[in-house]
Amino acid sequence: MSGPPFLPGIPASHVLARLAQAGGKEVESGKLLSPESSAALAVNCFGWFIERPEQLPSLNGVETAGTPELVDVEFCARFPWSGGRHPWLDAVVQTPTTLIGIESKRFEPFRDVKSVSLSDAYDRPVWGDNMEGYERMRDGLRSGQAGFVQLDAAQLVKHAFGLVTEGRRRNRAPVLFYLFAEPAARNGRAIAPDDLARHRDEIARFSEAVAGDEVAFRSASYREWLGTWRGLDSNIAAHGQAIIEMFAP
Repeated sequence: MSGPPFLPGIPASHVLARLAQAGGKEVESGKLLSPESSAALAVNCFGWFIERPEQLPSLNGVETAGTPELVDVEFCARFPWSGGRHPWLDAVVQTPTTLIGIESKRFEPFRDVKSVSLSDAYDRPVWGDNMEGYERMRDGLRSGQAGFVQLDAAQLVKHAFGLVTEGRRRNRAPVLFYLFAEPAARNGRAIAPDDLARHRDEIARFSEAVAGDEVAFRSASYREWLGTWRGLDSNIAAHGQAIIEMFAP
């Protein structure tokens, strides 16, 4: 493959510029061209809607958010301080009332060893009075009491802290949306059904732990979400089918 794997309708120059700004070095490192690229899946899925945000299908569980006015890829949800590293999410959807940060996963839950790196900076009293679930999760991850095998819960906590801050800046209710693939195999070897089930169990456990906090947590598999596109406009349905055919999420 000579260039990034963009489907028709993706504004390639815009997407490449966004990827270049982010911290993942997806383009420079060549990771975007990898058969396992999570970024390629996310930017192809959401990139089609950058120029037509109002056509984005409702994300499962946040149907009341309103018509999207902005869809983009590689979104930095900045903490309430200037220095240090700030979290990057794979995509963002903004409506008149809601700011939705999307964290997309493909093979990572079944490939990478999860680590917990939560510095003392995350203890600063800046998250507000309604983030106690995420704060307890932060503390449980540090102590090892909240252990996860498939789910990168520490990353989700960081994203939530960024989103609660960014939501206040934009006067939008923050939502963290976890969108995940469930690939059948990796490198020619089947992914164990127990691993797929454990991943879903860990998502449910995380969701229960942070329920009611200012940053609402929602999740869906790519297949579940793309399945809702079939009855929509033919161009949207065709794009969804192209994602399935190209990435088998």
